[in-house]
Amino acid sequence: MPFNSEQLAYAGNAAINYFLKNDPIDNYNINRPLIKKLMAEKKEYTGGLQYVVEQLRYQNDSNFQSYFGDSQVTYNRKRTLQQAKFVWGAFHDGFGLNEDELTQNGIVMTDDRNAVPTDAEKVQLTNLLEENMETLKLGFLENFDYMAHEDGTASTTNIPGLDLLISTASGTSQTVGTIQTNTTTNTWWQNYVSTGINSSTAGNVTNGLEKAWRACIKVGGQAPNYILAGELFIDAYRADAGSNAGYATKQVFVEAGNKKAITLDNGTGEGTSTGLYFKGVEVIWDPVLDVLQANLSPSINWEKRCYMINTKHFKLRPIKGHWMIARRPPRVYDRYVHYWALTAKAAITTGKRNAHAVISIA
Repeated sequence: MPFNSEQLAYAGNAAINYFLKNDPIDNYNINRPLIKKLMAEKKEYTGGLQYVVEQLRYQNDSNFQSYFGDSQVTYNRKRTLQQAKFVWGAFHDGFGLNEDELTQNGIVMTDDRNAVPTDAEKVQLTNLLEENMETLKLGFLENFDYMAHEDGTASTTNIPGLDLLISTASGTSQTVGTIQTNTTTNTWWQNYVSTGINSSTAGNVTNGLEKAWRACIKVGGQAPNYILAGELFIDAYRADAGSNAGYATKQVFVEAGNKKAITLDNGTGEGTSTGLYFKGVEVIWDPVLDVLQANLSPSINWEKRCYMINTKHFKLRPIKGHWMIARRPPRVYDRYVHYWALTAKAAITTGKRNAHAVISIA
């Protein structure tokens, strides 16, 4: 006996929930370290009209003055806060199966509420749903991850990501989080940027990283804790480290049981881990940067970039209850098609642009 719509919906929902919790292995999807990090440290937002809001202190507005004896002093009303407002977006991915497709796979649909599917039909449905559900999740993450890297201009409904929040054009006229900056206005709301570093001269890449690191910790003293780079930058840094004894030294465990000791070895690494470190933070290879370079060909090569990120101030902010939700839209009256979907509502925000840096080699 065949499936009815309720049984099909239940099977589909069970499959989609399974694949939301599990990461299958395939031969198409590349490693995605940025979205993995963002998802691991996401911070929900309760929602609010158009924007996710970050409260910023941008000055002390001090009224400090010296005085002597009965000299008159003055008082002010402090104005120390601004708000960065990041627009949140809504995102969807979904697929449908029509009843002819189901029939071709040995699955018969009926309106009989008492239908009992055969074991063979259950197996066929499981096989059919597995691939669709796997690729639904993977496709959603693939495209959200690309968007999380870009500046938000590819579509009017996209949200801005890495390329605007930690911009290679920082210091020019920009609006980020509704706050406008340029060479003289709101300079506190800018990330550090250095492009065109000549990697053919020994020490230049390491020196570039050093300057970026100091810029990140200058205000607030909070060091970057996540470093992403494209393959050409990583190759340049490996070569640079090999030419500088202070950075090529292999650090070994200094005491038994010290699990936090770091090994700096220019020839090791696994997956997106490169085995290269800067000040104890591993440089992670982001293959998505290489894909973006091939697809977009920007003036500043993605493969030559390195991002220094403080993830306390770079967050995926899903609206509460709206991150990768399994949806089961009803079948419309004039289409014999059954639907499944994933949706999300989220923004990517920063509350401290000057805690981040981007540098690139020439």
